[in-house]
Amino acid sequence: MVDYEPAGELKIGQVGIANLRVRTLDVGKLAGEMRDRVARAPKLFARAAVVVDFGGLPGTPDVATARALLDALREAGVLPVALAYGSSDNEQLSVQLGLPLLAKFRAAYEPMAGETPVEATEVATNPAKAVATSVAPTSAMSVPEKAAPVSEPGLVQTTPVRSGQQLYAENRDLTVVTTVGAGAEVIADGSIHIYGVLRGRALAGAQGNEKARIFCREFHAELIAIAGHYKVLEDIPKELRGKAVQIWLDKDQLNIAALD
Repeated sequence: MVDYEPAGELKIGQVGIANLRVRTLDVGKLAGEMRDRVARAPKLFARAAVVVDFGGLPGTPDVATARALLDALREAGVLPVALAYGSSDNEQLSVQLGLPLLAKFRAAYEPMAGETPVEATEVATNPAKAVATSVAPTSAMSVPEKAAPVSEPGLVQTTPVRSGQQLYAENRDLTVVTTVGAGAEVIADGSIHIYGVLRGRALAGAQGNEKARIFCREFHAELIAIAGHYKVLEDIPKELRGKAVQIWLDKDQLNIAALD
């Protein structure tokens, strides 16, 4: 009897992966910055999957330098898993390094005409390692230069978003009526409204909308981000923890204030 059942089931889903856009090819400095991030927020960044993007450099590095950077990043505590899509030289470099190219990270910086976005969905991932970015708190993550318009009705989540879940509202706002648990992740291209406790991660303006905001009734977030600019819990004043807050972006600075 022939067994037609597959030994493994392969699905393509949305997975949060940190994107490191290299702007200065200083291996020691890059590794030191990453080591500091891992030390400050080990639950978010330790052994996090990282896509390395050389698109911010005037040219593609040679194989020896690129390999030295990958080794340094591993020693710093993260796991480089791919290169971001770029030039033909970058493609050749990925082959020499034995790493795949992930096009969506490159497209996020430079959107390609005719690209069809993934349908908004809730997927189960490993959010303990699903992080937003690996750049400094005032630097942009992998988002487009211009924001996509938020035109669809908002997505409303009436049940708790639990650890191990990721919820994404594409081209719209997201409202969570209850709680976002530790290890859970909520993402919206528009604003995010959370009427319960936020203990996980909230990323608003995911496609570059700098006008997006995050509102939360009880704030204990592991990470918050707007249009790629992020802060982790360790960066947030203790007097705001447990409070009702709003988060917004002003001149590339992420601001958090208590709601009256």
